[in-house]
Amino acid sequence: MSPRVTGAVARRVLEQLRRDPRTIALIIGVPCVLEFLLQQLFGRNSPVFQHVGAPLLGLFPFIAMFLVTSITMLRERTTGTLERLMTLPLAKVDLLAGYGIAFALVAVVQATLVSLLAFGLLGLNVAGPTWLVVLLAVANAVLGSTLGLFVSAFAQTEFQAVQFMPAVVFPQILLCGLFVARDEMATWLRVISAFLPLTYAYDALARTASDDIGARFALDVAVVLGCIVLALVLGAATLKRRTD
Repeated sequence: MSPRVTGAVARRVLEQLRRDPRTIALIIGVPCVLEFLLQQLFGRNSPVFQHVGAPLLGLFPFIAMFLVTSITMLRERTTGTLERLMTLPLAKVDLLAGYGIAFALVAVVQATLVSLLAFGLLGLNVAGPTWLVVLLAVANAVLGSTLGLFVSAFAQTEFQAVQFMPAVVFPQILLCGLFVARDEMATWLRVISAFLPLTYAYDALARTASDDIGARFALDVAVVLGCIVLALVLGAATLKRRTD
């Protein structure tokens, strides 16, 4: 991997995002608004808000970054930008690393701002370290980005990319344990949820919120990181270098 080439790709992606205020609003503004609405809906001191507030700090960035990355990469494919890049002496790892770095930096800003809002103005409290919640939120945002990168290969239009939300994201949200504890689910649902990366992302956030940081927490983090790497590998498999 060439750091110079990777950095150039990352700068190009960040420059594109800078010129698109609507995308910036989606990445930064929407998670903040949703967290605010959650607090207003249940109240600052509500047990419900205190229980789900921290996990949602990671789920909101996951959703936003999945949507933004899938649409951005689809534009790169459909406009021919990706093909032009692939005609250059550019390794797949450089291209993917550049995108990964760019969206990771955006994820850091996103997760930091949402966390400052939640822990500051909205009065969210967690038993575990708040900095760990922020790091997990960043990891979830990166996970959403890598999954978005992968599924973008199967969409022909931006509308189809958006349609992957109910197909890929919503089932994970329903089965991760946010609405119903996994122990209370039907066996077949619990088996399916065990294969979904957001299950482990949610569990890691929930355990951090309750200061239950042990071996199971380490397993959750390892699975999330492994899914990020796997999604990048699968995403690389969809990149085709033009040879004509």
